[in-house]
Amino acid sequence: MSSYADIIVDITHEKLDRTFQYRIPEALEDKIFPGSQVKIPFGNGNRLVTGYVLSVSGEAKFEESRMKEIRELSEDAVTVEARLITLAAWMKHTYGSTMIQALKTVLPVKSKSKAREKRRIVLMQTPDAARETLEELGRKKYKAKARLVERLLEEQSLDYTEAAKKLKVTAATVKSLEEQGVIKVTQSTRSQSPGSGTKEPGVRFQLSDSQEQAAEGIFREWKEKDRPCLLQGVTGSGKTMVYMKLIEKVLQEGRQAIVLIPEIALTYQNVERFRGYFGDRIAVLNSKMTPAQRYEQMELASEGQVSIMLGPRSALFTPFPNLGLIIIDEEHESSYKSEVTPRYHARETAIERARLEQAHVVLGSATPSVDAYYRCRTGEFALFVLEGRYGSSRLPDVCIVDMREELKKGNRSILSTALAERMSTCLERKEQAMLFLNRRGYAGFISCRSCGYVVKCPHCDVSLTEHNDGTLVCHYCGYRVRQQNRCPSCGSPYIGGFRAGTQQIEQIVQKTFPGVRTLRMDADTTRNRESYGKILSAFADREADVLIGTQMIVKGHDFPDVTLVGVLAADLSLNAADYRAGERTFQILTQAVGRAGRKEKKGIAVIQTYQPEHYSIRAAAAQDYPAFFDEEIGYRELMDYPPAYHMMAIHASCPEEERLEQAMEYIRRFLLRFHVEPRVQLIGPARESVAKISDLYRFVLYVKASSPEVLFSLRERLERYIEINSGFSNIYIQFDFNA
Repeated sequence: MSSYADIIVDITHEKLDRTFQYRIPEALEDKIFPGSQVKIPFGNGNRLVTGYVLSVSGEAKFEESRMKEIRELSEDAVTVEARLITLAAWMKHTYGSTMIQALKTVLPVKSKSKAREKRRIVLMQTPDAARETLEELGRKKYKAKARLVERLLEEQSLDYTEAAKKLKVTAATVKSLEEQGVIKVTQSTRSQSPGSGTKEPGVRFQLSDSQEQAAEGIFREWKEKDRPCLLQGVTGSGKTMVYMKLIEKVLQEGRQAIVLIPEIALTYQNVERFRGYFGDRIAVLNSKMTPAQRYEQMELASEGQVSIMLGPRSALFTPFPNLGLIIIDEEHESSYKSEVTPRYHARETAIERARLEQAHVVLGSATPSVDAYYRCRTGEFALFVLEGRYGSSRLPDVCIVDMREELKKGNRSILSTALAERMSTCLERKEQAMLFLNRRGYAGFISCRSCGYVVKCPHCDVSLTEHNDGTLVCHYCGYRVRQQNRCPSCGSPYIGGFRAGTQQIEQIVQKTFPGVRTLRMDADTTRNRESYGKILSAFADREADVLIGTQMIVKGHDFPDVTLVGVLAADLSLNAADYRAGERTFQILTQAVGRAGRKEKKGIAVIQTYQPEHYSIRAAAAQDYPAFFDEEIGYRELMDYPPAYHMMAIHASCPEEERLEQAMEYIRRFLLRFHVEPRVQLIGPARESVAKISDLYRFVLYVKASSPEVLFSLRERLERYIEINSGFSNIYIQFDFNA
């Protein structure tokens, strides 16, 4: 029986959706597999070109007599492109997508757009002459010029845009120094990473005993079992320094490293820390880059011009020829999960890529995901713990305020008495404070301000969501109940949703503390690309006393003068309509608490809540991850939620609500017919928490099973059923695992 291969010819072309079928010669039948690099006759002239095998089958798509034959298997059959194509095939099977969708995710697509010209500021004077210039600028009080020259003495070369933004240097300042011969502005069309230039590796540091032990333990693990390693350390414990030690060893072996960090933490400060240690061996990806710039960064990696790629989720697919290490910092972050098909998770995909490349994986977090920590408990991952903060800084003291008691005392303000008193003391000492409104996952839950009772679904143990028609709905199973005017638990009339926002909080702070300087960071104040960095820079430069914001203010920032952090309404994320609500609350509260007392000054954090007895809040206050995990995993096992169980979400959207509802019911009936394992559970279908976006109605159906293979099998059957039924033609369906 003949075998045939679907082959993609030009993987760098922007249109990746064209494949060609070739006959596999008998001599190569046992040697050709997805990812193989082959030589094939192509075009009218049958010129010999390189192709990559996407799939192999026994079915010819057109007449065999017209089909060309693969000439040979390339000598260098396992290239980085071949391994990435194999990874794409794994993603297709695991997450449910077409091969083309998976390929577009993993392969760098060449863009025809012209790369934007990059400008750099280069110091033209010798170090001694530049220091004399700096002294003269200081005497004449040219502060902006002095800032630029001082930084150039450290860096020698700076990215023009980054320097202007970070150092607050105008074009006139740069031109004046250039006319004096102090600096020169150079231009190039080659995209470079922020801050890149001619910088050599520089800053070195001494690891603490705890850091040294963790690094040596990870090295031993690499030599023995080589499991994925989880590095857990409290906020400020110096995980980044351990990462650098690990990267250094990999580079010494002639291999390369990928460092993934959440986009929100991809700041100038973080990039400079890595560049200060590794110099120009590092490249950076970020969402602000054009397709051409992103492609050029990938080319730098494939050509061996850089050895480290730093970036968000997409940096995972950097085509390094000899990848040795993948680090995922803040591995618990939800941004590592793709929201478009294939809905892959960077952690699982990194582990598979490392397996294909024979590379190592290191995960890091102060608050690891329950999924990762669970796999440490089962022995699948190796766990390493950093005890205490690095250097002289200490963890802050934490005070939990019961807002039910505040109400009883007649205080209806969003600021508790304890928080207001500590803010007053903080401001008197000329120190800084951060107020964090915990709105993450907020979706209109209903709670009682007198006793803390939250209205939950009796079947799924998640909070019900308030809808405009006066009903409360579970977005897992569709359970509904009418809104009530009095608390079912204590009879209090103080039951309803939380309404305050950051703008109202800012007004309350300004009224309570006349003359206080405030900055606000939320979705409204960060609409502009540059506003995020400007607000943080202004706060770091002491242009404000209090920073008020949502979760974006508590992610990885280091402000030495912040001694007080106030968490307002910790319950908002705790009561999101999501089984991970407790986990996400613990993580965000721990991160928030960790912003206080980052240097020599002792910090304090105040957590305001209506549920002070909840294990997530108690454990966050104590910075006690094991205590939190033991409680959380017990809940997951009881309710058959991941990672104790496996769950697949089937998301569907359509412009016609009635047709979508009918289609989801057909899917439910189909799954009931074909699932064979008795413990497979179906939940829903129900409307999504956001039931309509851009005129598309949205539904979801959940399937639970004890093993992922059962879910994979059901999904593949369902994909075939959907493909042959025209009724699903205008219904967009996505699959999501352990969401």
